[in-house]
Amino acid sequence: MEKDVIVALDFPSANVAREFLARFDGEARKPFVKVGMELFYAAGPDFVLELKTKGYKIFLDLKLHDIPNTVAGAVRSLKGLGVDMLTLHASGGREMFMRAREAVKDMKRPPILLAVTVLTSFSDVGRKEALLGENRSAEDAVYHLAHLALQGGADGVVSSAMEGKYLREHIRQSFPLVCPGIRPAGASAGDQKRVVTPADARDIGVDYIVVGRPITQAKDPVAAYKAIKEEFLGGSQ
Repeated sequence: MEKDVIVALDFPSANVAREFLARFDGEARKPFVKVGMELFYAAGPDFVLELKTKGYKIFLDLKLHDIPNTVAGAVRSLKGLGVDMLTLHASGGREMFMRAREAVKDMKRPPILLAVTVLTSFSDVGRKEALLGENRSAEDAVYHLAHLALQGGADGVVSSAMEGKYLREHIRQSFPLVCPGIRPAGASAGDQKRVVTPADARDIGVDYIVVGRPITQAKDPVAAYKAIKEEFLGGSQ
């Protein structure tokens, strides 16, 4: 399975994102990029199409979550963007994923549908508050959500790498595992609560790591990106 570092374009406008990406113009290979809600709502689908035209692989992280019919309609509306990955909240349930899968079945190259389990910004306390006092451990909650979504037709899972090892051990089928909340040793955790290093993620068996501020806010983003990629991929680049 392919492995890569995904750079989170968590910027307030298309122009700021363009300025950042211009730093990579001299590189042989364009980075895999994440467009999340902040940038998508500010720049719209036209900017995603612009990135695709320029040859970027795109992880569209909108965390779709609604009744199955509405999510299916949203997925159909996004099909023309040609993104490589698309996120839906696992808590939307099995039927929501079944309808999303149905919505892309006619595509020659459908996006990888990823189930977002428990956000990496949650501590155990915050997770239990958000889930109305549910007493499952983070590992159990992530496993339950991931298993449900995969049964419904999700291709892969988004979780903290801290739960990634548990998923690899307990869900036997092969699936792409995408992990945000990655921080190089010594870097600030920011608003992330459950973080690991790129090397830890590699050893756990993560396929894609999503990295934002340690790259986008670095003095030399290209050098930071290359260092993180080397730590994660090693000699497999």
